[in-house]
Amino acid sequence: MLKTALVFIATLVVVGTLFAAELPTAPNGITLYPEYMDWKVIAPSYREDKGHIRIITGNAAAVTAMRAGIKPLPDGSVLAKAAWKAEKNPSFPVATEPGQFVQVEFMVKDAKKYKNTGGWGFARFLGNDLQPYGKDESFVLECFGCHTPVANNDYLFTKIVKTP
Repeated sequence: MLKTALVFIATLVVVGTLFAAELPTAPNGITLYPEYMDWKVIAPSYREDKGHIRIITGNAAAVTAMRAGIKPLPDGSVLAKAAWKAEKNPSFPVATEPGQFVQVEFMVKDAKKYKNTGGWGFARFLGNDLQPYGKDESFVLECFGCHTPVANNDYLFTKIVKTP
């Protein structure tokens, strides 16, 4: 019985390792969070310069902290921002809707590990094949540079949407 249980556990570890190895990984070591669309929605957004409709989701730690107004967000918080090209709805031309998937970006909070970038690790995965963005770890300077104007808000542009 013990031998069967150990074989079962070993099989789960191997299968889990193989699955994790298949996930895209950014040059700085952040792996895609495949469950990001199952997380709670924090806010939608529209980026005019890119023509992207975006939805920002957060894991439980991020959503709980944001709802409580806690800043900085605690370590372990992860935000995802998925983006699609904005397209007119052919049946209702005054409506704009998500079209082709563009990318998903992640912000991962770990104050010690990412102390040089405000406590946040960044990752971006492009297109339907989720290709990691950046040739090397220096790509994070581009991400962090964009977020420095909101340093007083824990480097976050997004705030949780209010609903009745």
